[in-house]
Amino acid sequence: MGASTGPSAGAAASGSLREHVYQRLRDEILNGRVSPRERLTEPKLSRAFEVSRTPVREALSRLLSDGLVERTDFGYAVVVPSLASLRDLYELRITLELRGIARAIENPQVRHDRAVLGAELARWQELRDVVPDPDPSFVVLDEGFHRALSQASGNAQLTDALVTVNQKIRAVRMHDFVEDERVTATIEEHLEILDLVLAERLAEALTALHRHVGESLEVVMERASHAMARMALTG
Repeated sequence: MGASTGPSAGAAASGSLREHVYQRLRDEILNGRVSPRERLTEPKLSRAFEVSRTPVREALSRLLSDGLVERTDFGYAVVVPSLASLRDLYELRITLELRGIARAIENPQVRHDRAVLGAELARWQELRDVVPDPDPSFVVLDEGFHRALSQASGNAQLTDALVTVNQKIRAVRMHDFVEDERVTATIEEHLEILDLVLAERLAEALTALHRHVGESLEVVMERASHAMARMALTG
């Protein structure tokens, strides 16, 4: 892990010490400055960040929830998922994503919740007007879109399953949003899908969503492989 300094006085004064440590450690991991072979322990990180163990402990707990680290016999370590498990999860994700719209095509009584979709449309229109800088945290916004789209189709169990899968692949997908073109393309594709569903052009919406999440699993896995390569650049 790269050399670290203590938090700024402003961060400590504002009571955001825990957030500061979490963000710094997360950035170290996402930018490949923490080797998958490196042990992450509270005493070691406390010295590195020049803080007590409490904010470090809470940061590690959040990173564990994010799926970025895992417990080991000697503390924590950066998660390095296998391509085989990723393939299975991505395949399941695609199936769950498409099912939300497919069930509305198959059953005319299934109608999408226009209020949910309308709110999501407004959110992504704002993002198109002011495009955020590339950042791994963009994955949270992306997951929110897919959760809302599934939720609008009315099957809560389907949505819960999708949320679970997305949490499991989040650690890799985070690295998919470090380039301007990926962020811009994602925003435009989300808006296209929302417009089509709201216009009840469901067959076209299904095609657009399939294209968005991956018509070809091989293409999706290639993208995941590139993301994993970023994770291990300095590992």
